[in-house]
Amino acid sequence: MAASVCRAGGLVGRAVGRVRTPALLCLRRGQSGLSYAQCLRSSPETQLTTLDNGLRVASQETGHPTCTVGVWINAGSRYETERNNGCGFFLEHMAFKGTKKLPQAALEQEVESMGAHLSAYTSREMSAYYMKALSQDLPRAVELLSEVVGSAALGDSDVERQRAVVLRELEEAESGLQEVCLDLLHATAYQGTPLGQSPLGPSDNARTLTRQDLLEYISCHYKAPRMVLAAAGGVSHSELVAAARQHLSGVGFEYDGDAVPVAAPCRFTGSDVRVRDDAMPLAHVAIAVEGAGWESPDIVPLMIARTLIGNYDVTYGGDKNLSSRLSQLAVQHGLCHSFQSFNTCYSDTALFGIHFVTDKHHIEDMLHFAQAQWMMLCTTVTESDVARAKNLLKTSLLAQLDGTTPVCDDIGRQILSYGRHIPLAEWDARIDAVTPKLLRDVCSKYIYDKCPALAAVGPIEQLPDYNRIRSAMYWLRF
Repeated sequence: MAASVCRAGGLVGRAVGRVRTPALLCLRRGQSGLSYAQCLRSSPETQLTTLDNGLRVASQETGHPTCTVGVWINAGSRYETERNNGCGFFLEHMAFKGTKKLPQAALEQEVESMGAHLSAYTSREMSAYYMKALSQDLPRAVELLSEVVGSAALGDSDVERQRAVVLRELEEAESGLQEVCLDLLHATAYQGTPLGQSPLGPSDNARTLTRQDLLEYISCHYKAPRMVLAAAGGVSHSELVAAARQHLSGVGFEYDGDAVPVAAPCRFTGSDVRVRDDAMPLAHVAIAVEGAGWESPDIVPLMIARTLIGNYDVTYGGDKNLSSRLSQLAVQHGLCHSFQSFNTCYSDTALFGIHFVTDKHHIEDMLHFAQAQWMMLCTTVTESDVARAKNLLKTSLLAQLDGTTPVCDDIGRQILSYGRHIPLAEWDARIDAVTPKLLRDVCSKYIYDKCPALAAVGPIEQLPDYNRIRSAMYWLRF
């Protein structure tokens, strides 16, 4: 989810993000006539430099007249406690209220005069502040980002002014039922651990967080070795490194005592949470098992499995000719208004699942067919199924990176997750290496006879009890 709230003529904005599967590399502008193999060979290289303070600087020249540059930080709700949960989200609001050098009006004027767009998001494991601007304004964009990240105005009066805004946005977020459902899914799947916390934090914390809480959060997490300055578009890597040395070399890299933040292990718990409201017209249901973290070799087979399940919406064309079997069943039986498969990955765990929206009469049927498709992934997936999913995955991974911003986001996320930006050719080879047997084995490892986590909101009287749902996670064979 990336809900953007823009101000100053749409030039200054803020976005709240969710962890998504990192995309791959984008095609360079003007290469639409090239074959897929040519695109693999001509994909631009990502250059990476590490400053003396440990801050990493990464860039990719894509030939665009514009560029996107941003700072990605290992900081999110997973690193927060119950008491300060929501600090990262609160700091997003503070970031655009001015800095020690630039009051809010001056900051907005600077961004507007450049014709740029300044945004941010916070997820469970990452925070990002980034700007899209003309390539010629790259050095100034880095300077402004260094101000926003390192010198945000955090006066007591500034904090109090933003408190009401944060509380209002938390109320608005409650109307986004898909995100509410997925937050509940995290809360039950990772109950008792930091990963179960929402990046937005509870309203009680928003009412009590103080200036000192925000300063302590910045002091603990905004350290150079936990940051990546990434850029994509019409950028010169040497120019980017020079700007980073000028404006970000002063970012601290030492911690007081043993205050180095470490992501606590987050256990997965098969369980469910249900919020019944018969006054709502539609039910939102999400079910998931524990998947593989970023560094696991099983991540690519699970990406292909997610592609095989697919997505569906009643507005789609194609009817019974949709490629996903679950989509065909949804059309044939009128199972739901929409569904989305997902593979939400973190450093050491993931949620592999399905979210669907349906009326109260089709909840049980939709859940039955969805779990049946999971069982097919574990037992009967064919060569043609896998070949189709591979092509769909490659196409979607290229299509979702059409522009400098998604490429920059991909670079920042991958540097934090892997320590490098994986080339397109390497991803392509990993996808091609997946066989039907490997896919069945990996799906059996994570799905077959495993306890799922489930969250449901709305008119869910017909939702089966957990024991019945659990019994559908395996097939009896004779």
